[in-house]
Amino acid sequence: MHASRFFVLIPSAGSGSRAGGETPKQYRCIAGHPMVAHTLEAFRALPGRFATVALVVAPEDRAVEAALPRFPGAGEALLRVGGASRAASVRNGLVALRDGGASPHDWVLVHDAARCLITPTQIESLLAACEHDAVGGLLAHRLADTLKSASPDGRVAATLARADKWLAQTPQMFRIGILLDALEKAGDAVTDEASAIESRGLAPLLVDGSAQNFKVTYAEDFTLAEAVLLARRNQDTA
Repeated sequence: MHASRFFVLIPSAGSGSRAGGETPKQYRCIAGHPMVAHTLEAFRALPGRFATVALVVAPEDRAVEAALPRFPGAGEALLRVGGASRAASVRNGLVALRDGGASPHDWVLVHDAARCLITPTQIESLLAACEHDAVGGLLAHRLADTLKSASPDGRVAATLARADKWLAQTPQMFRIGILLDALEKAGDAVTDEASAIESRGLAPLLVDGSAQNFKVTYAEDFTLAEAVLLARRNQDTA
């Protein structure tokens, strides 16, 4: 058996309607560049680490070329196989990787295009924690806030214990064969890869992430993400 390789799959086929605006959120400018460009740069900052860094877009997407004029480069792939749901886009992307020569035993790191604040250090932490694990795992962040459940009329129904609660993040890292099989069986209802793996009775590893690795979802998130990116840029040039 050959040594396992590492692939990156970034689903980027959604419209981002909750963020507002006419442009899909992954192509909106943050700190001078499209959001997805910042996401890609974190993985490009680890040259030679990945067999392929692949971006999954909708078949009819014509904005990606203008947003990413130098993508795909060496060791990168643009996959026009995005589906109607995130799970479908990931599943189709995995099939494309497999058809392109990826082995079922190879690892894939699935990362949200809208988590543009991911850092190379966080990616390396996930790789180190999971590459010898029997299942794989995901970056996650311990819940710090008090957690409430709501009644149908919008009132507090209960306060939930938070000691064992985590916020799931990405990348999420699993073997390609196992993940593809899990997604095919779980269908489009699952919202992340770990959920599909869990549906097979497996327990993914939780790897400490960062509060800054949030998913840009709402309009106000763009301002916060830009502030973080500019602060990092200033720190790098100081």
